[in-house]
Amino acid sequence: MDTPRPIETWLTDMDGVLVHEEHPIDGAKEFIEALKASGKRFLVLTNNSIFTPRDLRARLLNSGIDVPEDALWTSALATADFLHDQRPGGTAYVVGEAGLTTAMHDVGYVMTDRDPDYVVLGETRTYSFEAITRAIRLIEGGARFIATNPDPSGPSVHGTLPATGSVAALISTATRRQPYFVGKPNPLMMRSALNRLEAHSETTIMIGDRMDTDIISGLEAGIRTFLVQTGSTRPDQVDTFPYRPTRVIESVADLVELAGQDAPQA
Repeated sequence: MDTPRPIETWLTDMDGVLVHEEHPIDGAKEFIEALKASGKRFLVLTNNSIFTPRDLRARLLNSGIDVPEDALWTSALATADFLHDQRPGGTAYVVGEAGLTTAMHDVGYVMTDRDPDYVVLGETRTYSFEAITRAIRLIEGGARFIATNPDPSGPSVHGTLPATGSVAALISTATRRQPYFVGKPNPLMMRSALNRLEAHSETTIMIGDRMDTDIISGLEAGIRTFLVQTGSTRPDQVDTFPYRPTRVIESVADLVELAGQDAPQA
């Protein structure tokens, strides 16, 4: 087998890899600091479309992890990036929060409920019957259906919350139209992250805690993948999948030394 190329860039999931809710995972702070000290380019990825990068930076800082704002890449940003590429200067009816609406505005999209090019569904803690009904009718009227991510549920301190995938299923049942999901496990999100970093898949590592989102999307984007055991996929579940990560490790604490190695000179 060919010798793997040196690691020049890193992609890492956030929840389950760096933090659990508001609590830092052991080694996460040291891992990020090692990356910054090495000069290697990196992005922290999340399927959560609620928050802007500025919001997420503040939340991570409260957990003691200092991630630069421009090193955060969300499904909302990936969705806006995709739509800008598909139909620059378009219009959309958006069901979501500041993370998504800000990203859409930043790429020049106009938010409207009158004959929009797209209905864009993101995550929110305040889904309304009125907004969902409006989305259904616009899709029936010809708007294209886009969703930031397919996650059916998300965690909270009080238990499981319905997420974008569940609401997308509701709309799909009513309209008989399936959305295009931009976020993980779609490798499009990985490729957009690579483009943002001007990175190559063969010299990039993707770290994740879920086989069915992080690992498969990295694999399909041609990226080496590291699965940590601090999140969703349990060690005994790994062999139940028909694909494998490049490596299975305990946590990002095991990667601090590797992350701290100097980036290759251009």
